[in-house]
Amino acid sequence: MVVYTGDGAPLVDARELTAGYLPGINILNGCSLEAYPGELIGIIGPNGAGKSTLLKALFGLVPVRAGSVTLGGEDITNLKANKLVQAGVGFVPQTNNVFPSLTIEENLQMGLFLRPKKLAERLESIYELFPVLGNRRNQRAGGLSGGERQSVAMARALMMEPQVLLLDEPSAGLSPVRQDETFIRTRKINKTGVTVIMVEQNARRCLQICDRAYVLDQGRNSYTGTGRELADDPKVIELYLGTLAADVEAAS
Repeated sequence: MVVYTGDGAPLVDARELTAGYLPGINILNGCSLEAYPGELIGIIGPNGAGKSTLLKALFGLVPVRAGSVTLGGEDITNLKANKLVQAGVGFVPQTNNVFPSLTIEENLQMGLFLRPKKLAERLESIYELFPVLGNRRNQRAGGLSGGERQSVAMARALMMEPQVLLLDEPSAGLSPVRQDETFIRTRKINKTGVTVIMVEQNARRCLQICDRAYVLDQGRNSYTGTGRELADDPKVIELYLGTLAADVEAAS
C-alpha cells in the first residue's frame, strides 16, 4: 500500500473548489483534494455530499466557479473533457458508460479514437488486464451484466494510458460478489501505476483498499486520512459509516 508523508508534489491538486450545476447554486463549497502518483484515493460521504460533483468538476463536466485544479503542476481548471483525456485523465461514469449497440472490442476502439495507430498494442495490454473481455470481444455490450459493463467502461478509459483514473460509484447496483470483483480490479489497475480517485458508496470496502480517503459532507472536507485511520476513527464510524451502510443496504 502506498503511504505518502507529504514529500514531493501531488499529481492532482484541487484547491478550495466551489462548483455547481445551476447558476447561484453551489454543490461544492471549498472542497480540496490531493492525489500523489500511484495512490488510490477514496471519496466517501452521505448522499448529496457532493462526491460525484467533485469528480465531475475534476473532469470538466461541472463548472468550477472558484478554486483551481492542477495536473502535474499544470492548471487544468475547467478544461474540456476531450482535452483532459489527451492530458492523461480517464473518467468512468456510474451509468450509461458503454455503447450498447457496439461490441466489446468496438467499445474499446472508441476509447482510443485519438490515437488509432496504437490500437493493436493497447488492445493486447487491455486483454492481459481483462482476459474475460478478450475472450468475449465480439459480444455486444448491450447484452452484458452490470459488472461486465463496468469492466468494459474501465477498460475503455484505460485505452489512452491515463495517469489518473476517475471512478464514479463503480460498485453501485452490483451484487456483493460483483462488488468484490470490482474492488479487486480497481486495486489491480492501481498497481499498474495508474493513480485512481474513486467515489464509492460502499464506504467500508472503499476504506479497506484505498491509500487515503476524504469524507465529504455538504460539499466540504469533513475528515481525511489513510483508509485504515478513517475506518477506525470513532467519529467517522458514528457519523458516517453506519449511515452509509444503511444507504447501501436500502439501495440494493
